[in-house]
Amino acid sequence: MSLFRIHRAAGPDPSPLGGHLPSFDRAAGWLNSPPLAAADLRSKVVLVDFWTYTCINWLRTLSYVRAWAKKYEDHGLVVVGVHTPEFPFERDVKNVRWAVKGMSVKYPVALDSDYAIWDAFANRYWPAVYIADAQGRIRHHQFGEGGYEEIGQPGTYAAPDSLKLNHWALSGDWTVERRASVLNQAEGRITFRFHARDVHLVMGPRAQGTVAAFRVLVDGKPPGAAHGLDVDEQGQGTVSQQRLYQLIRQRGLIADRTFEITFLAPGVETYVFTFG
Repeated sequence: MSLFRIHRAAGPDPSPLGGHLPSFDRAAGWLNSPPLAAADLRSKVVLVDFWTYTCINWLRTLSYVRAWAKKYEDHGLVVVGVHTPEFPFERDVKNVRWAVKGMSVKYPVALDSDYAIWDAFANRYWPAVYIADAQGRIRHHQFGEGGYEEIGQPGTYAAPDSLKLNHWALSGDWTVERRASVLNQAEGRITFRFHARDVHLVMGPRAQGTVAAFRVLVDGKPPGAAHGLDVDEQGQGTVSQQRLYQLIRQRGLIADRTFEITFLAPGVETYVFTFG
């Protein structure tokens, strides 16, 4: 699965937690970060990695976790390592600090000496990974060593039914890279809830010389007179160069609106929205 894939399968949530990310408020301390509260994690994808530094099974997964923390940081991923000791000497903060430095663990580490976070997650394993989406719902968990190769691969995304202001979501088959989201199949869509006069998107074809058509909607309708320089009144446009595209330029009252752009061909790289 991708770190940013949203599962929408019918039936109960696969997590043993009933679906929501527990708080880290009961951590005994933190390394590499000030304490992380719920407000600090709002609108972020959160990967929680339970570990203890003498666990050989966890050591075999560390390279994956470090790579995810680096690769997806710019896309809103927060990795939290929860160090829950197996042996008495692993409760010593000096020992954990030594391990963190020696193993190049640079993401935030919550010290869970009293098993408070372990119990809040109803966790039973080292290692254990839990991934929560931007709404705090746990969408994936992995116990033990297997399955790490699947995380971070191309994935199929589904946007939620509604978005909060300044939140966005992908729909379709995308690969989320360090600096761009790349569409793998036609009919991929990006949805953004915004409050601004203008909407711009930096994007372009992955392969030079190719062209991809797209369609823009505002609140589910063609933009009409609110179309930008790079689309017509019906919201139709094409991506042919890697540059900034003006998609919406509203006139009159500015209000909260939902923007959608659907690409009719694969191979488009999208980088960043800007607003005016």
